Amino acid sequence: MNHIKILVVDDDEATLSKMAAFLDDKNLETFTATNMTEATDILLQEAIDIAIIDVVLQGPSGLDLLKKIRSDFPEIETIMISAHNKMEMVIEAMHEGAVDFIRKPFGLLDLDLALRRTKKYLEVLNRLKNIENKNSLISRELEKLINKELIGISPQIRMTYDRAVKAANDGDVNVMIFGENGTGKEIIARIIHFSSRRRDFNFTAVNCSAIPESLLESEFFGHKKGSFTDAKENKRGLFELANGGSIFLDEIGDMSLNLQAKLLRTLEEGTIKQIGSDQEIKVDVRIISATNRDLPKLIGEKKFREDLYHRINVFDINIPPLRDRKEDIEPLVKYFVKLFAQNKNRTIPQIRREVIEALKNYHFPGNVRELRNLIERALILSNKSHLDLSDFNVSLDNHKTQPEIEHEQNLNLEENEMMLIKKSLESTNYNQNQAAKLLGISRDALIRRLRKYEIKIKRMV
Repeated sequence: MNHIKILVVDDDEATLSKMAAFLDDKNLETFTATNMTEATDILLQEAIDIAIIDVVLQGPSGLDLLKKIRSDFPEIETIMISAHNKMEMVIEAMHEGAVDFIRKPFGLLDLDLALRRTKKYLEVLNRLKNIENKNSLISRELEKLINKELIGISPQIRMTYDRAVKAANDGDVNVMIFGENGTGKEIIARIIHFSSRRRDFNFTAVNCSAIPESLLESEFFGHKKGSFTDAKENKRGLFELANGGSIFLDEIGDMSLNLQAKLLRTLEEGTIKQIGSDQEIKVDVRIISATNRDLPKLIGEKKFREDLYHRINVFDINIPPLRDRKEDIEPLVKYFVKLFAQNKNRTIPQIRREVIEALKNYHFPGNVRELRNLIERALILSNKSHLDLSDFNVSLDNHKTQPEIEHEQNLNLEENEMMLIKKSLESTNYNQNQAAKLLGISRDALIRRLRKYEIKIKRMV
């Protein structure tokens, strides 16, 4: 049922018009009639939910129409209205099955309250609210994630989207997403979830490198009160909370071998055990994983389980870096400029062609996330009616060719990541916040990488 359909029957045109306008304003599908004949025609053609009927009509009375409705259309709830103040009439209307009675003259608030007292109205309203909430969640996610950050006209990004849709059509297959930082791996994960049959259940995103290893098991599987020092109450884990839905494991390459073994067991048996409990809990969860690391290399180094790799990498999706799809830069720039201008309540500035060309020549180590940050920063700095190169506090000209050459010569992911981190620190005078923004990652993520590569922070004076 997509609408609440209401039939209003009154031979007073002014009252009829007033009620119809009020109901239309409440987005209710309203039908009007002035007598029993007109009302019957509507009842035969439309699936009416609630009928509002004046007792006094020309020809057969409203009580006659009420009796017909109770006889031929028993699923319809009826509200009676009348200028007469006779208790016998009220009793008769209720005896014939009316759910409410309003006396004239009445205010629109009285009509609204009468509607809300009907079971049919509340049932349909609640059903519509649930559908609206569900659909609005899906449409908000898809609008935000598909039509915006995934904007692009390149064959590469269209192919990526097509593979995400194919993965979504199979609600059970585990998906592995490969891509550099800032390419939109979580965006793809959300597209897969919210386009699948699992959309009505939870989507849970976990950054495996952001949660301390000592807490990850508790976060994943939950724990019982008193099972360890800080376990002051029972806690349900993410797998239990996401039952029926999807879990997105970002940076899964950073997961400890111990937790990898427990995750593998969950995938193989479809059960979890809370810390401190022997009870097995059945879970049905699709795993969507992501990494920017070379998992086969980690397998060779005994840092990642090969059996887990094959369980999570049933269907793979590779997101191309922004530098490999230059034709997507201009539509992304236009979108982000419009987005941030509207958010800041200012006129959308014109974009000078020199900006587009410079951005197309830029290497974008932080990919789409970095582009987004560059545009937002430029709008903050600029108070002009247009954006030009002076509004960007990054030297776009310095990145025209050299990084591309390095990219072709050296494809070692960790070495390139270390080089980009060092360059970002040098270019920002070792300001960690600014370096993280330049790389398109959080400061915490930068700090983790500094520890990983043993990069020392020094201050330039």
